[in-house]
Amino acid sequence: MNNVRYVYGLSSALLVGGAAISLITGSPLGAQVAQNDDSVMNRVVPVAGAPASFADLTAQLQPAVVNISTRQRVEVANNPFAGTPFAELFNRRGGGQPQTREAQSLGSGFIISADGYVVTNNHVISPPDTRAKLESITVTLPDGTEYEADLVGADAASDLAVLKIRSSKTFPFVKFGDSSAARVGDWVVAIGNPFGLGGTVTSGIISAVYRNTGQGGAYDRYLQTDASINRGNSGGPLFDMRGNVIGINNAIFSPSGGSVGIGFAIPAEIAAPIVEKLRSGQEIQRGYLGVRLQPVDEDLALSLGLPKKRGELAQVVEDGSPASKGGLKSGDILTRVNGKDVTSEQTVSFLVANIQPGTTIPVEVLREGKPVKLNVTLGKRPSEAELQAQAQTFDPESEEPMAPGTSDSTIEQKLGMQVMPMNAAVARSLGIPADTQGVVIAAVDPNGDAARKGLRRGDIILSANYQPTASVEALLAQVNAAVAENREAILLRVQRRTTPPAFIAVRITK
Repeated sequence: MNNVRYVYGLSSALLVGGAAISLITGSPLGAQVAQNDDSVMNRVVPVAGAPASFADLTAQLQPAVVNISTRQRVEVANNPFAGTPFAELFNRRGGGQPQTREAQSLGSGFIISADGYVVTNNHVISPPDTRAKLESITVTLPDGTEYEADLVGADAASDLAVLKIRSSKTFPFVKFGDSSAARVGDWVVAIGNPFGLGGTVTSGIISAVYRNTGQGGAYDRYLQTDASINRGNSGGPLFDMRGNVIGINNAIFSPSGGSVGIGFAIPAEIAAPIVEKLRSGQEIQRGYLGVRLQPVDEDLALSLGLPKKRGELAQVVEDGSPASKGGLKSGDILTRVNGKDVTSEQTVSFLVANIQPGTTIPVEVLREGKPVKLNVTLGKRPSEAELQAQAQTFDPESEEPMAPGTSDSTIEQKLGMQVMPMNAAVARSLGIPADTQGVVIAAVDPNGDAARKGLRRGDIILSANYQPTASVEALLAQVNAAVAENREAILLRVQRRTTPPAFIAVRITK
């Protein structure tokens, strides 16, 4: 299925493949309507120990668990000669116009309010292809009733999304429970839509709490369960025996792509505050250090004489980052952040992400074997797309062909080039200061005027028509202004790595 993506670092697969807001806990809960009959609710709660049956609990919970399907439109190139000397000839004959194809995704979700708010995973509704546009979301209830839904908010970092069903009907719903109270061995029930089969119920136990899968990120912290969950379970709920959602099924560890009894769910204590913010339209802000870290494994601990599995090594401290300004250096071992020990279950990324930007926190490190105490004022964590861009290496010598849909289309059409924002990683690759302001040429049409003027991948556009171009948007604004004034060319100030900048006039394609 298009919406399933695998992360094999021994084979962990997505299944659709910290703010301090109190969690909703309390009396036994099931799928609820506006008025609940407490006497009925209390009757269906299983007694302590192994339940004789999950049937009564399932009957109450299943009405609030939904199937989610999406339709996406993907623009693809229709040029069999792309990347060859015949590409431009094919385009001139009209054969290079981009075509579109339809893609679909399928997953699970659950209703959290009587007016139809739904929680699911971000990867269920976000097209995995960056060229794709989400066109529609359909929510299907267990009785087969279908509703169109709107995307209220999504958060890629935590892989959470909130939808709103387009209906004034009153819906059954479930509530978040207290995942911090979950213990290894507790019974759990998973309800979802594996393999598109429709509502399916499986049961198991909590196998581990706060499991770190080693994939990194601010939210690599899961409940592990042996309840059978598979592709299509993504976004579905993991219930405790009181009918509370204590986790959102998210990923599996699997050499085969199917369940082998190792599934992961986002804990409710992490999900609930983020869901509440998404539902209310608030921006999700997270703290940010600006340092690339490596867990202290056994060999690293032995080489430094440190306790095993404690702390994280700062491999790279980004120039100008909050970490750099706070005195952190490459090679430091971060052992405590904001008064909390750094462990495999409680990583630096997790601790920092759950602190508001602008907060000054104590950070304890080991520097050349000696303890050092620092105070660091956190910045605002960039978006996941920006973080990915920072992590990518940029080879200015590679001959990357222009790929449709990977840059601003107007700049591509008018100037015959693709550009990308400048960041610290790109600056390092080009051997220029990290604070250089400009946009970087990522690819050039070999048949365009920019190529004829000698522009190439890795060149930096500092200004256009004497106006600074510190962002792609700034360059686009000058291109649009030139087009509006019927100019036939635009004056760019271009720097090639360490050579002096030069002014170059590039013709604008009509």
